[in-house]
Amino acid sequence: MNATKYVFVTGGVTSSLGKGIIAASLAKLLQARGYRVTIQKLDPYINVDPGTLNPYEHGECYVTEDGAETDLDLGHYERFLNVSTSQANNVTTGRIYQSVIEKERRGDFLGKTVQVVPHITNEIKERIQLLGNTGQYDIVITEIGGTVGDIESLPYIEAVRQLLWELGEGNGIVIHLTLVPFLSAAGELKTKPTQHSVKTLMESGIKADILVCRTEHELSDEIRQKLALFCNVKREAVIQSIDAKTIYDVPLLMLEEGLDVVALEKLKITDYPEPSLDKWRDFIKRFKNPTQEVNIALIGKYVELQDSYKSILEAFIHAGAKNEVKVHVHPISSEDLEDKKIQEKLFNFDGILVAPGFGERGIEGKINAVKIARENNIPFFGICLGMQMAVIEFARNVLHLENANSVEMDSKTPFPVIDLMESQRKISKKGGTMRLGAWDCTLQEGSLANSIYKKIKISERHRHRYEFNNDYLDQMTQHGLVASGVNPDKNLVEVIELPDHPWFVGVQYHPEYKSTVANPHPLFVAFVSAAQKHHNSKITNNAEINK
Repeated sequence: MNATKYVFVTGGVTSSLGKGIIAASLAKLLQARGYRVTIQKLDPYINVDPGTLNPYEHGECYVTEDGAETDLDLGHYERFLNVSTSQANNVTTGRIYQSVIEKERRGDFLGKTVQVVPHITNEIKERIQLLGNTGQYDIVITEIGGTVGDIESLPYIEAVRQLLWELGEGNGIVIHLTLVPFLSAAGELKTKPTQHSVKTLMESGIKADILVCRTEHELSDEIRQKLALFCNVKREAVIQSIDAKTIYDVPLLMLEEGLDVVALEKLKITDYPEPSLDKWRDFIKRFKNPTQEVNIALIGKYVELQDSYKSILEAFIHAGAKNEVKVHVHPISSEDLEDKKIQEKLFNFDGILVAPGFGERGIEGKINAVKIARENNIPFFGICLGMQMAVIEFARNVLHLENANSVEMDSKTPFPVIDLMESQRKISKKGGTMRLGAWDCTLQEGSLANSIYKKIKISERHRHRYEFNNDYLDQMTQHGLVASGVNPDKNLVEVIELPDHPWFVGVQYHPEYKSTVANPHPLFVAFVSAAQKHHNSKITNNAEINK
């Protein structure tokens, strides 16, 4: 292959059909055949990035190695492909317009009237081809957010239309994902929504090359033939995407349907090797055949929407498969943990994870959860804000520093054990201004963290403004808390642990962002293993009591 090929994934009928999973699954299959693949997401909202969005609005904000705050779909891309994404993999309308306006202010357009066509569409085309022009990839898959017909998506659809014409036949294709609903009253699947969706796409000047049909029931040959005829695609290009038990089943389902083969042939690639998916199949086998089960309490502020903690939930799947353990994650609102009856429920769990977040809402509940885990030898894992809550709990209940807190929650606290980072003090703007992306950390030799990572130098992704206040480090160390990971440049505490506890670790960074199917994150693997041991010890103790 000489030139980069492009695959565009659009959606119709309704949102949340799973364009990201289909894009990631196709990319996995192409990668398994030896092609260099990357995926990018074009989001039609006007925010510059998801960094300022409430998790209830858009799910979690995923952070890349280079510090970009991006759409959560990039997490799926990395988890499936085990390849890092970057700022170039996520583009929003806000970023497009921001760039065009900056060019206009500089006079780059030489006094021309700035319009959606050609200026906005040209900017979109440049962003789409940014990854392809690096020479690092054979195939670039571009997922267009939203659904066809949305006002917000129109500039993207037009840019794709232009780019397909410029690339020429065989260098770019469109995969259109639609819904084939089942009407229980009629007892049949209905193809009309898909037909209308494809018609809307064609009205924009784009012909779908492949149809991927989300469905709850098998598509009969008759329905596939009907869709092919009325949607103007080949019969073999009608791909069924039936509801799966797990997203990790989807690549294998798409392999059975021949999605990758049809895509390759439409891209004029005919000499392709067989896919190598042995490791993927092994992962699914381990995931679906656990030898044991554990129950983990996830203490968070946004538990009503699972996508708020998507990367954490997926990291537990990876770690569970590695340990051959089924991990049941039970989301618990930290606000509810101010109730004693709810607190008592935590004693039944095999592990407690206090999740990341921002703001003072639900903070006391998180601190209560840490206290229960620490005092009752329940495996504890604190991530970002979760680590900070562990520091506050230790300061209050072990050092007896009454009203110790983070200045984020209480600017007048007498004991600011968590303080605003020095580099953040003069920053007033939100969005992309936190400590973001990959930062180095040096682990203390002989520490629990060192034994888990099996190395001294590590790099992890961050997203925070506040940090451990080193003014209290000696005092905490004297009472048993160990700062086992420190940033070598800024001397920031990155990892804390309690050696006298079976498993008590807090990290300032986000390990969940780097957990993939191929490389489950070692901290999650170790935490699940510790929960497994705790579970077994409870069974043993109960058996002895009942003798």
